[in-house]
Amino acid sequence: MAQIKVTQVKSGIGRKKNQRETLRSLGLKRIHDSVVQEDRPEIRGMVATVPHLVTVEEIV
Repeated sequence: MAQIKVTQVKSGIGRKKNQRETLRSLGLKRIHDSVVQEDRPEIRGMVATVPHLVTVEEIV
């Protein structure tokens, strides 16, 4: 299955609680943290909740 690399580029401080919790659920703790996740609808939904805080790269 395809994978995506999610990198946090902005802080979650001062954001809504659900956005901070989404960053945590993705496994991101600080700026410039990156995690590799399976490309599933659940993960894509989480990324869609915080598109202004993260960048996404597809890993082939």
